[in-house]
Amino acid sequence: MSQRDTLVHLFAGGCGGTVGAILTCPLEVLKTRLQSSTITLYVSGVHLSAVNGASVARVAPPGPLHCLKLILEKEGPRSLFRGLGPNLVGVAPSRAIYFAVYSTSKEKLNGVLEPDSKQVHIASAGMAGFTATTATNPIWLVKTRLQLDTRKRGEQRMSALECVRRVYQADGLRGFYRGMSASYAGISETVIHFVIYESIKRRILEYKAPQSLDEEENRSKYASDFAGMMLAAATSKTCATSITYPHEVIRTRLREEGTKYKSFFQTLRTVPREEGYRALYRGLTTHLVRQIPNTAITMCTYEVVVYLMKG
Repeated sequence: MSQRDTLVHLFAGGCGGTVGAILTCPLEVLKTRLQSSTITLYVSGVHLSAVNGASVARVAPPGPLHCLKLILEKEGPRSLFRGLGPNLVGVAPSRAIYFAVYSTSKEKLNGVLEPDSKQVHIASAGMAGFTATTATNPIWLVKTRLQLDTRKRGEQRMSALECVRRVYQADGLRGFYRGMSASYAGISETVIHFVIYESIKRRILEYKAPQSLDEEENRSKYASDFAGMMLAAATSKTCATSITYPHEVIRTRLREEGTKYKSFFQTLRTVPREEGYRALYRGLTTHLVRQIPNTAITMCTYEVVVYLMKG
């Protein structure tokens, strides 16, 4: 792969990630709140029941719509865009690094393994995910902390710089890498996603390749191809996310301020024991509603930019 091709993939990946992040930010905030251990603070009423003669508070976490309503009432619409700054700072380099490493790795591995095989896609996606996660974890930690900041209307919001200072004062440099173990576990989601995506994409291209079309029909074909890429991205991401979702909840818990969660496996044991196994899938619906269009937008923007820049 030439240097120009690498730059094209860097730029296209950055554009795709940025567009997707802006359009789906409110759903990202809502998902993070639902995953958090502090979500019960949003419940306005406490239902009491008697257990062995003692009153025990049983607080059921709110659903997505209830949570959204409470955020709007208590914090205002601007809270739905909390963490957008770090998200925009991080998403472009993160996706750019990811797509550049993925494309470069695939190019090199095609010369060693069977070209465009599942092994190539798995290894490439794994290397890309590991590199991007390691490089950008501090940015995502700050983003998560800002999204979990629940100060009411009129109160001074925590800024990104204040968040950075608090993390450093509490845990030092190590604090910026909290949740990275869960992010590494999440590489499996990326691997599954790209294997399915590449398979669907290849089938679409194989189906349309034999067709001989004139110039006008070609323009229609390109539009159809991009629509097919969006469908492929959405389908593959849905499958991957549903399989690997618990790592998302664990990562959010590890990134909470002053959290009792210390490691990936400790959190994996603690959450089901205290809240039941359903807690590991809290926010899944919101995550899918956000992730499907986000991934489709990201992948489609990436493919469009690559196509336009390569002519």
